[in-house]
Amino acid sequence: MTNFIGLISDTHGLLRPEALGALQGCDLIIHAGDLGSPDIVDELLRIAPVHAVRGNVDTGRWADDLPVNEVVSYGNHTVFVLHDLEQLDLEPGAADIRVIVSGHTHRPHIEERDDCLFFNPGSAGPRRFELPVTVGRLTFPEDKPQAEIIHLID
Repeated sequence: MTNFIGLISDTHGLLRPEALGALQGCDLIIHAGDLGSPDIVDELLRIAPVHAVRGNVDTGRWADDLPVNEVVSYGNHTVFVLHDLEQLDLEPGAADIRVIVSGHTHRPHIEERDDCLFFNPGSAGPRRFELPVTVGRLTFPEDKPQAEIIHLID
């Protein structure tokens, strides 16, 4: 694997062409919830395999198949995905997880705590307040997780 994991969250039914462009070339896509529509997964699948979790706006029969959280393997790396970081109920180090991906806040955020990378790619859907519209990339240079936030529109 030489590319990256594309990260997207909080699309709320809107998949911008800029987001699709930023995710081109990735090995897989993680959607951290609040898809807003089953069509979002179908569109993302045109780029790469998709792992998506259910967010608080993902309701209805179509969302029943989405897990609340998911463990995603990428090479020899393990990424834990959930929508709302406040609902994290595990100790990453004890579970040998080095990356936690979440959404919900619409605020892009990268933080390293106790040898674990916490990454919220922000919101790629409708703009909320003055928050940026973003997606993320996750790479593993020299086997260490590295996060990048990509601003889609000004």
